[in-house]
Amino acid sequence: MSGFLFEQIIFGPIKSRRLGISLGINLLTTSKKHCTFNCIYCECGWTQVHEASNAFPTRPQIKEALKEKLATMQSKNAMLDSITFAGNGEPSIHPHFPGIVEDVVELRNTYYPDALVSVLTNGSKASEPFVADALLLTDQPILKLDAGTEETFRELNNPRINITLKEIVETLTVFKGKAIIQSLFVKGTYKGKPIDNTSDKEIDAWLKHIQRIQPRMVMIYPIARSTPVETLEKIPWEELNHIAQKVEALGIETEVFA
Repeated sequence: MSGFLFEQIIFGPIKSRRLGISLGINLLTTSKKHCTFNCIYCECGWTQVHEASNAFPTRPQIKEALKEKLATMQSKNAMLDSITFAGNGEPSIHPHFPGIVEDVVELRNTYYPDALVSVLTNGSKASEPFVADALLLTDQPILKLDAGTEETFRELNNPRINITLKEIVETLTVFKGKAIIQSLFVKGTYKGKPIDNTSDKEIDAWLKHIQRIQPRMVMIYPIARSTPVETLEKIPWEELNHIAQKVEALGIETEVFA
């Protein structure tokens, strides 16, 4: 399954279930997904072989495209809640990601000072100081954490770089009090084996990670579009809400997006 890809640098605005009226920024190519993970549920499809970074749009191209879009929206008195780094994979793999974040914050301040700057990231590059500083510059660094155990992390997120769940969790503690953790829960089968990150064992381990990270909020959600692996099941709201209640018992704000 090829997956859903964004065909422009700037896309939307769209009505996001998490972010309200959101204008998206795709820092990667429009023809294929580029990511440090190869999650079996990803709506963008499977991660392909990486192209050289010179295939990505340049920092000036991104800045000019965003400036033009924001100016047009402002002239029409259009509403905007969030300018969101999303698109076809992991935005922080762009070699000029920190500078692009600075450009986006500058343009936000000029055109839509009340809008938030958000980043959807798997956190795999956040151990790099310049990437971490860039994420902390945003209003909403939204970082992925789907697994409680190393085994499920490898099966579900399928990292394409040399990284462990332990390293991911260690990195996320840097964002204590500011990070928003996004967690997708799913069950089903993959390559003939059962996969389920909603089991008691997984949830107990995941909650320990959440308690250590101390995010300002946790976003819990199920699959919403078709996935590369067709044997995955959408988790019902009642089950997701039960997980959310366990997070809230830790004193951490939680919202379910079903």
